[in-house]
Amino acid sequence: MTLFQAVAYGLIQGLSEFLPVSSSAHLVLAPWFFGWVDPGLTFDVALHVGTLVAVVAYFRRDWWHLIVKGFTETWSPEGRLFWYLIIATIPGGIGGFLLEKKAETAFRDPVLIALFLMVMGLVLFAADRRGAKKRGMKTITLAMSLGIGISQVLAVIPGVSRSGITMTTGLAGGLTREAAARFSFLLSTPIILGAAMVKMPHLLSHPSLITMDFLVGVVVSCVTGFATIGLFLRFIQTKSFLPFVVYRLALGVLVILLVILR
Repeated sequence: MTLFQAVAYGLIQGLSEFLPVSSSAHLVLAPWFFGWVDPGLTFDVALHVGTLVAVVAYFRRDWWHLIVKGFTETWSPEGRLFWYLIIATIPGGIGGFLLEKKAETAFRDPVLIALFLMVMGLVLFAADRRGAKKRGMKTITLAMSLGIGISQVLAVIPGVSRSGITMTTGLAGGLTREAAARFSFLLSTPIILGAAMVKMPHLLSHPSLITMDFLVGVVVSCVTGFATIGLFLRFIQTKSFLPFVVYRLALGVLVILLVILR
């Protein structure tokens, strides 16, 4: 992997992790499009560590407030939200563990990715159009958080998008766009941390994998991810998810056309 490719992967991860377009799909499709060597799932996880640092840094005050309330005022809205986030993480963690091998093999097929990009894009469009968009973060219930957490299991399939499916489920439950996005971003923290903890021992036991290019990719994903969160939250305050739906459909069609032509 060259330095240019490492920077490109970092930019792709930082931009697509928090947008409802599937970062894993883009990390699989990039080497397929350009003929690069696929850096593999371990590098994917390392890039996710970069975006983990980004989301923790961006929501550091929110997390501190939630943690304090979670242990001191359990039944306050913020206290309940903290525990709902923890509970919502469990299905995604179990699903990721059980489907890890599929994620590394069968789920990385370009045609499958293209289909999920398009199908889930249409589902996001329907939820954005039909959702009531009246409920804020403090109105999230245990049932809703579990539903969002269970939907997150599908994100192991590249093309689904972890942020996309959790935002879609939140919108379908009546959350505002901003509330759905914020809950999705907060929920990403423990699930990405869990994935990193599983993969990091392997990475640290093979220090030869940690090259300068590798580290550059992680730093780029972190900086880009931090900027993307802020820009996206401002964007959806006045705009819909339609641009991301159109992008998903266009990318899916492009991938299928390339498969046919090749």
